[in-house]
Amino acid sequence: MERLLDSVIFPADLKKLPVQALPRLSHELRQFIISTVSGAGGHLASSLGAVEIAVALHYVLNAPEDKIVWDVGHQAYAHKILTGRRAVFSTLRQMGGISGFPRPAESVYDAFGVGHSSTSISAALGMASAR
Repeated sequence: MERLLDSVIFPADLKKLPVQALPRLSHELRQFIISTVSGAGGHLASSLGAVEIAVALHYVLNAPEDKIVWDVGHQAYAHKILTGRRAVFSTLRQMGGISGFPRPAESVYDAFGVGHSSTSISAALGMASAR
């Protein structure tokens, strides 16, 4: 059976799937994250806990127009995979690779740079006020 994940490179691809396929896609994302992070290193708990959130947000919102704000950067692994970085995800946190956190210089889908600092509420408020 072909993986759904192989057909999703950007959020526009995700939106083509029927809603009934989203649990399977979430499972495949989880397996991909576990497999990759086990080899490259990274943070599993927060990223695995946010898989369905990332899938749902990208399914219903119109990113990057709609800004997606993560509270802790490591929650964004599924977000990174769903926004064109699956092919380079194995370089996560490696010299010359992609960042372990959302990073606007890396992708237009990363609304702001976040680490461990829990600045999401103030960042989202600022983005909303600026509209």
